[in-house]
Amino acid sequence: MKLEFEKYTLANGLKVILNKDIQTPLATINILYNVGAKHESPERTGFAHLFEHLMFGGSVNIPSYDSPLQIVGGENNAFTNNDYTNYYLTLPAQNLETGLWLESDRMLELDFSQKNLDVQRSVVIEEYKQRYLNQPYGDIWLLLRPLAYRHHPYQWPTIGKSVQHIQDARLREVREFFFAHYAPNNAILSMSGNVDLEKTRGLIEKWFGSIPPRAIRKKVPVPEPIQTERRVLSVKRDIPQHAIYMVYHMSGRMTKDFYSADLMTDILSSGKSSRLFQKLVLEEGIFTDINAYVTGEIDEGLVVFSGKLKKHIAMEQAESAILQEIDRLKKGLVTQRELTRVKNKSEASMGFSLISGLNKAMELAYFEHLGDADLIHTESDKVQAVEADDILNLANRILREENSSILYYQAEQ
Repeated sequence: MKLEFEKYTLANGLKVILNKDIQTPLATINILYNVGAKHESPERTGFAHLFEHLMFGGSVNIPSYDSPLQIVGGENNAFTNNDYTNYYLTLPAQNLETGLWLESDRMLELDFSQKNLDVQRSVVIEEYKQRYLNQPYGDIWLLLRPLAYRHHPYQWPTIGKSVQHIQDARLREVREFFFAHYAPNNAILSMSGNVDLEKTRGLIEKWFGSIPPRAIRKKVPVPEPIQTERRVLSVKRDIPQHAIYMVYHMSGRMTKDFYSADLMTDILSSGKSSRLFQKLVLEEGIFTDINAYVTGEIDEGLVVFSGKLKKHIAMEQAESAILQEIDRLKKGLVTQRELTRVKNKSEASMGFSLISGLNKAMELAYFEHLGDADLIHTESDKVQAVEADDILNLANRILREENSSILYYQAEQ
């Protein structure tokens, strides 16, 4: 399905992408800021995620973001990852201007009060404790990322390295981070909905055109050196069952190998007919569940194997079982039936992702962030171009012992 859209750039650098959809009474506004965890200082991590909360805490002219939006029937949310931060809202199309007004005012400047910082900092710290420290298996990525990455800023998760980094954040630092990253010339505004495009262009110029561009703090991530030896970390936690995590470095999002890796992990673990589930869950009964997937970051990411062990299964047995399946993949051809199955699943997933206005707006912004919104139309071709030999060659190149980092996550006896 071809997604029709138009794009242009305001004088202040804001990239705009518009998709008209007459099948819905709604409009979605999506703003992607080119700031994620990888843009943070190693001494002050978690700031991008902190701003996900601060952006809802009131702007320079609007003390409450949610109230005006709810009055006109809108709803909103946001997410942060290692590469970027994404804010989105959906509302009746006739109330589009309210959404543009709200988004432009918080792009202009937030309410930088000590009270607002204290409130949102407390929220983030509580989230850190509940989701990452006090929840079973919650600290997995706090352990895995620094094990796999020694130089690249992917070595910490979006919540940050330490809760202390957020605890120690000062208002001056927060203001500096905002003006160094949250700006029209560091953002993409995408929209999908039943709107008049000419009128919409005028409204966007009205509300965003006067926001000044800013000096963006450019940060080029330090490339991760090639890993030359196997890394292992063993921890004990209060959890119901042992778990094992094995990760391997892979290429970045914009390479041909990314599609081969994505399909490779689908062959291994997507659905109950996949190799790992059939062999290690149903046949050998080693795991209660097991997964393989790619992290999907823009820079060099990871292929991840994760599984929860059945009781009385030793960690060494579980690791050996995964390695045997990896070895089988590296020695044998992927069948055409397997490849067709995962390609069809990928194709269906891409099709479904372009049904809702929210997903269309988000996907357009994401692909523009990757380089060009029109890349959204080439994803299917890139998936279909992957051959069995591509997967076989990739598996032999990256699924090597010296490229692996392994976390033994053991239940306390």
